[in-house]
Amino acid sequence: MKRMGARIGLALAVSLGLGCGDTRKEQASNPPAAAQPLESVRIALNWKAEPEFGGLFEAQRAGEFAKRGLALEITGGPGAPVVQMVEAGQVEFGFAAADEVVVARDRGSDVVAVFATYQTNPQGIMVHASRGLASLRDLFAAGGTLEVEPGLAYVKHLEKEFDLSKMKIVPYGYSIAPFLADPQMAQQVFVTAEPIAAKRQGADPQVFLIAETGFDPYAAVVIATGAQVRDHAERVSKVVAALRAGWRGYLDDPGPANAVMSTLNQEMDAETFRLAADAQKPLIEDDFAREHGIGAMSQQRWATLAGQLRALAIVDKEPDPGACWTEVRAID
Repeated sequence: MKRMGARIGLALAVSLGLGCGDTRKEQASNPPAAAQPLESVRIALNWKAEPEFGGLFEAQRAGEFAKRGLALEITGGPGAPVVQMVEAGQVEFGFAAADEVVVARDRGSDVVAVFATYQTNPQGIMVHASRGLASLRDLFAAGGTLEVEPGLAYVKHLEKEFDLSKMKIVPYGYSIAPFLADPQMAQQVFVTAEPIAAKRQGADPQVFLIAETGFDPYAAVVIATGAQVRDHAERVSKVVAALRAGWRGYLDDPGPANAVMSTLNQEMDAETFRLAADAQKPLIEDDFAREHGIGAMSQQRWATLAGQLRALAIVDKEPDPGACWTEVRAID
């Protein structure tokens, strides 16, 4: 479903100083120790600076990376080939979808998930509430027009699980204008984006999450290479710790990071940032995340996804789900 557009770039540099000696003579003979240089680390976004990356920007703003000895550079943006950038070593980390990880590994890549932002996938189908539908099954039974991007994994899942013969399926056009104009229109959405825009323009959007149908891959997953995880385990742990701290801060108060992101993404106003941050909260911090930590993952979820992608013929063989992700102990 997502996404295309311009590149975003942002870097953070912080220097740390140590104390001096007790006397001028001591200072002259023993100058202050040089500040420890921060280790550079790059992370690539796959979309614009929006609340789905709120924890990252809050971690940067609050110095969570710097206090762990890391100098963060945020790069990438809409349309960035993040998996390829990580594979090639152009960046150490990047954002992708869990199904992208499985597909990449099926094609021989060694990318590994180390952090999952969304416990519940935020993709869904938006309909007009005035239609009185109770589920996606009701929608497909009623018919109408469905605007989706062909070939997406969850679209193939819907085609497999439901009878879509009553639906007129048209390509997704990256606009809510057709939805606003047609009360029988349904379209794919990211819950933090199109539904908020539609409501602010006077529509009555109702969203059915794809996750409710049983297809629920982790989203906004942070990936690295297997070599990165093996050879730089401490760096990976520090990044995960910074992300968790950043997300804790953002979930508690998204305002400061939203202000930073708004300078990079002027297409969203302050109210949209606020509404989007609020809409995604239950998708990020559920009971599992509260027990295991924000960004945590489970073997069962990866095994389910691997099996679903094989059943949909999206991958040639069912990959080892344990190779798709790694449990990272965050170093504070």
